[in-house]
Parts: sequence; C-alpha cells; structure tokens
Amino acid sequence: MTMWGTFLKPMHPEGYRFLPVFGLVTLILFLIWEPLGWLGVGLTVWCYYFFRDPRRAVPQGEGLVVSPADGVVSLIGPAVPPPELGMEPVALTRVSVFMSVFNCHVNRAPTAGRVAAVAYRPGRFLNASLDKASEDNERNGLCLDLPDGRKLAVVQIAGLVARRILCWTQTGQELRTGERFGLIRFGSRLDVYLPAGVTCLVAIGQTMVAGETVIAELGRSGPDRPARSD
Repeated sequence: MTMWGTFLKPMHPEGYRFLPVFGLVTLILFLIWEPLGWLGVGLTVWCYYFFRDPRRAVPQGEGLVVSPADGVVSLIGPAVPPPELGMEPVALTRVSVFMSVFNCHVNRAPTAGRVAAVAYRPGRFLNASLDKASEDNERNGLCLDLPDGRKLAVVQIAGLVARRILCWTQTGQELRTGERFGLIRFGSRLDVYLPAGVTCLVAIGQTMVAGETVIAELGRSGPDRPARSD
C-alpha cells in the first residue's frame, strides 16, 4: 500500500450528497472569519472519513461469522431476536458492536446465507451503547437462512446522533460473508444474534473490523472466550 493509500480511502456514494454541502459551508465560514473556515475544513475532512468505504480482506472458510461493523464490542449476552424477524422467541447469544462517529459506517454481512426477512421498525434515538437501545431504538433487521438450515440475525440500530438507517438488501437475496448490505448515519450499533450453541470468540471491549474480525465459528461450541486487559 502506498502512503496516499493509507490516508485516502474510497468513499461510499452516500457521501457524495454531504461532502459538497460541507465544502460550501466551509467556504462561507472562510468569508465570515478565517478561523471558522479552518474549523469547516476539519468538519469536511471528518465527513469524508465518515463515509469511507475501504476494501477488506474477508477471511475465507466455511461457517465463519465476521463482524458486521467497525467499532467496539459493547455487549455480549443472551437476548431474544426482534419479533418482526419471525424467528423463534428463544434467547440467543447477542454480540453488539458500537460504532462511534469516527468509525467506518458501512455494514457487512456477518456470514453467507439467504435473506429470509428484512424488517424495519421505527423507534427512539437513545445512546446506542445502552442495552435497552436494542428494544427501544429505531432499527432494521435481517434474518439469514444459513446453508445448514439454522438462522442468524443481524440488526442495524440507530443511535443518539444517527437519524437514517440504509439497507439495500432484499428478501431472497443471497449474501456472501463480508458483503456490504447497509449503512447508518451517524453513530450507531450492530447486533448479531448467533445460532444456539455457537461459541462467541470475541470479548467486550475488543475492537472490531467489519468483514475481517471473526466473532464466531458456526461449527464450534463451548464456553465463550474470556479476555483480559493488558
């Protein structure tokens, strides 16, 4: 990778709507007062990086479940998937990845499967790091039929700043592991509901890379992996 490639990343087309607005505001701020203009430059750069869409090295292997989002694991524990997805009302291991406004917000499929359901539900805009955000906040969920007959759910959850959930995936579509399926503006969370008996391989506080970090293996069972701070 070149030095330019380290800093300059592809931008998702959704960002094309916002970057010119930030640039225009920056120009106006320069005309008003130069220090304000430099503040606008900083915000414009932030807007560009918010909508960055870098390539990812998706690990290949049957049954791998990867993180659907960049961010930090904020919660791991039993929870019932959203009822609108039509899954059985049984508690599954839920892994929550919290995205700050500085993370890449392009969402990726955690594993390969056929989209059995796509369900949107309006709601509140609480801090996405809170446990109750899974139930109270605006959300959009996908239920995936896995090749072995089991189901896995991934849910986009709006946060305190987020006001728009985008999902361009349709029912019946076949998704590959790590394939882009949606985006959230601006700061939010992704929940993954693992099939019963699947071992979680990550820990709370661990940093996730969408499409790259393996959070579980569908063929592996046992106690969840412990972690220590070092």
